[in-house]
Amino acid sequence: MKKATLIVLFALLISGTNLFAQRSNSSGGYGHTLNLGLGLGGYYGYYNYGHSLPVFSINYELDVARNFTLAPFVSFSTYRDDAYYYRETIIPIGVKGTYYFDQILGAGPNWDFYLAGSLGFSIVKETWDDGYSHDTYYHNVNPLFLDLHVGTEYHMSNRVGIFLDLSTGVSTVGLAFH
Repeated sequence: MKKATLIVLFALLISGTNLFAQRSNSSGGYGHTLNLGLGLGGYYGYYNYGHSLPVFSINYELDVARNFTLAPFVSFSTYRDDAYYYRETIIPIGVKGTYYFDQILGAGPNWDFYLAGSLGFSIVKETWDDGYSHDTYYHNVNPLFLDLHVGTEYHMSNRVGIFLDLSTGVSTVGLAFH
């Protein structure tokens, strides 16, 4: 029941966000951008802290106000410990709110600088070699997913950029498609 309720709330949030999205324009809009990122690290509370996970993330930014976007996101990572025959898959889902400081910093047209926060929930699947397995929204922690970000993007062209996103969870580098 919890899974169904959270998925419905997420779907409503995404559809509501689309209603207020503004089309990005040449005067500095930030929305309508697909961001694909890859990183190493781990989400606090979800795995053995001594190991790194490859993390893949995807989000789609939509303009909602001047210098502010909302981006529905999903990330995927997996951790495996061969010593204990244990595997954990972590899938955070939510919305990332981003504020761009380009005007305040006087950044040129090729650069974006931002602070952001992500809010959502995590789906975690754990598997052990003895066949024990269960799906849950949490692993001895609250299912709520929170993450803070600081980042930059360099626009290689009007359509493609490369970004670095440092966060309290997983830091990523990736491509942005405008």
